[in-house]
Amino acid sequence: MRLKKNIAVSESGFVFDPTTGDSFSLNRIGLEIIEMLKQGKPDGEILSELLQKYDIDKGSLDKYYHDFIAMLQYYQLIDSNGEN
Repeated sequence: MRLKKNIAVSESGFVFDPTTGDSFSLNRIGLEIIEMLKQGKPDGEILSELLQKYDIDKGSLDKYYHDFIAMLQYYQLIDSNGEN
């Protein structure tokens, strides 16, 4: 799973989809996830890094992460092709 190539992401967390004209604002953790997706990191690696960095239990992180990924899919910001 990767962020689509045409999606613009600023350092401050502003996301712009030129295909639809939609824009979104991310919080710091959302921006970190997007950056890891852009690097092509698999879900397991992203979750592991977040678990090490933040004080959150695995069950809660899994739920929040998958909800965030579902939102990215809903707004068609990521390609689901390939392994992740």
